[in-house]
Amino acid sequence: MKKILVFGAAVLFSLSSLAQTSTQRAPIFDVHVHASKINPNFANDMSPWFLSNMPGADPNEPMPKFLSSDGAITLKAAKSDKEFQDELLATMKRLNMTIVVSGDASVIRAWKKASPNPERIIPSIGFSDNKGISVKAFEDSLKTGFYKVVGEIGLQYQGISPSDPSVDGYFEVAERLNVPVAIHMGTGGNGMANLTAPKYRASMGNPLLLEDLLAKHPKLKVWVMHAGYPMIDEMVALMGANAYVYVDVAGMIWSYPLEEIHAYIKRLVQAGFGKRVMYGTDHMVWPKLMETSIGVIENAQYLSHDQKRDILYNNAMRFFRLDK
Repeated sequence: MKKILVFGAAVLFSLSSLAQTSTQRAPIFDVHVHASKINPNFANDMSPWFLSNMPGADPNEPMPKFLSSDGAITLKAAKSDKEFQDELLATMKRLNMTIVVSGDASVIRAWKKASPNPERIIPSIGFSDNKGISVKAFEDSLKTGFYKVVGEIGLQYQGISPSDPSVDGYFEVAERLNVPVAIHMGTGGNGMANLTAPKYRASMGNPLLLEDLLAKHPKLKVWVMHAGYPMIDEMVALMGANAYVYVDVAGMIWSYPLEEIHAYIKRLVQAGFGKRVMYGTDHMVWPKLMETSIGVIENAQYLSHDQKRDILYNNAMRFFRLDK
């Protein structure tokens, strides 16, 4: 707990340094933001790194609550769509940000309409199996030009491998249209199979399950969400064998123990993949989450200034082929 409190103080110091105008801030690219309507009944406050002390559990007792709000920092949840939109756009302006966002199309359109820089909000379309949007509707949606990215692809929540033939048609479309894709692989939060996704399988988050997909679609540009956590050896092996695979550090950067987060990111960089790690939040309902998670990268002593800038911005610009 002492280490968390010390780091919390460091993050709070970092937050004050972030409170500058966008012209003073080096740009930041968040590749993993969610857009949905706020349900105030489920929008709970949250303390980052809340899984540092996971509760014991028993299947014959009520499921424990993994989300905690009693840590060194408490992030308040937005209570309305307007509050979240206003806070998000203000943060983007203050921190000079570009974001990739998936979820409710009406919310994404509202954000773009309200933003003074709508081009900095990049819409993404996802799928979780072949039973939702059809392949044809998926292709038609991409051809409208509104969606620039495919993701979050949540196959793991349905217990489906990314190389499963049942979803290959979607990847064929993305490859043919030259649209980058983001695939959820790794953690879904502790107790996911018990809490909300009974089909969720940890084994379907193994990054090596991507090998057959990448071999079949060599022009497909993929980034692995959550960096395949906690399967670091498999993630390093996949990136070593496939030169175009990137990862993001979203979700894990604020939910798991700080030492674990840093060890994972450090291993990716030590393995030589610092140019292919992208910053992301997995942003949902907490307006101050961006500052907090940016602080994790900016306070990482094992990263050089250039490595931090790569993770926070440069790598995403390269991955999405954008002009700075």
